[in-house]
Amino acid sequence: MPYSFDLRASSRQALIDSGFVADVPADVTAEVQAMSDILPDPAAQDLRKMPWSSIDNDSSKDLDQLEVAEQLPGGDVRVRVAIADVDALVRKGSATDRMAQANSTS
Repeated sequence: MPYSFDLRASSRQALIDSGFVADVPADVTAEVQAMSDILPDPAAQDLRKMPWSSIDNDSSKDLDQLEVAEQLPGGDVRVRVAIADVDALVRKGSATDRMAQANSTS
């Protein structure tokens, strides 16, 4: 019998257990969608659907440096590292800023 593990469900529960806001509120989703066409760098890509993770220690309360690994054709693995620069697009005091404050303070 194959072992099954739901990484997304487990990750969501780990966020909740650690005191993070795990579900993105509708007003944040709307703000982010409104700025989707405004990328600060022409080479920037929207990679929000990838299963990012953080390797911060248990006492850390920020998720501003993330990583994700993806299998490439031929068996190679690409590791991507994300470093947050929310000041580039997020207005201070906005719904997105408030969610970042809830999830991003050490």
